[in-house]
Amino acid sequence: MTVSRTRRAWIAGLMLALAGGLTPARADEPVTVFAAASLKNALDEASAAWTQETAKTTRISYAGSNALAKQIEAGAPADLFVSADLAWMDYAEKNGTIRSETRVNLLRNAIVLVAPKGSTQKVALEPGVDLAKALAGGRLAMGNVEAVPAGKYGKAALEKLGAWDGVRTQVAQAENVRAALLLVARGEAPLGIVYATDAASEPGVEVVATFPEGSHPPIVYPAALTKESRNADAAAFLTYLRSPAARPFFERQGFGVIGTEKRS
Repeated sequence: MTVSRTRRAWIAGLMLALAGGLTPARADEPVTVFAAASLKNALDEASAAWTQETAKTTRISYAGSNALAKQIEAGAPADLFVSADLAWMDYAEKNGTIRSETRVNLLRNAIVLVAPKGSTQKVALEPGVDLAKALAGGRLAMGNVEAVPAGKYGKAALEKLGAWDGVRTQVAQAENVRAALLLVARGEAPLGIVYATDAASEPGVEVVATFPEGSHPPIVYPAALTKESRNADAAAFLTYLRSPAARPFFERQGFGVIGTEKRS
């Protein structure tokens, strides 16, 4: 039986890819993205626009950056990781689960104090602020303060303002920032600390005050391809997220876009 020239070329290409340790991705395989929960609205919009433009698709899993980094470390099949802070991307890089040469800083954000819609709370976020008094026996909703980026930023800010010791026993710690946001929107917590972008996306809350920039480390969202990714479309999607075409989706949600600026 004669093997066609086209088939011989295809087989040769496959053997070359396998010899190089690569497993060719199917042409229709979605790009699997592990992204911080706070990115959902903006990234869903950006992904939809990319699909419309290229006919390529994504599959996005949203959670706390800490959970995602550890899932990737455990072998979860992700192509692209977008973290809500530098620390968890550093963790992934140290453990060899991302491709360091693809790592870029993508976005900036801010943290705010929110209350349920219609609240009459007045809080000045300045040194010596008495948040316990504002809580009036209620809970302060935050992401886990030891692991979730928004929770870590919030704790750092409260410590800087001298308010942490007064509220530490009243904190309701959530698995991610969107869960903390929901506690406030439902009226289950009178106050919460979330990203400015989350507050803008939830009609059930209103911003009481914004934390001063100097009260916490800069909020930077880095992105990188994972070491185990074999999907060529993943690099194209990351390039799209850094392009002018994607910028409006992030800015509409309140993110600051770093663009093509590399990490220092």
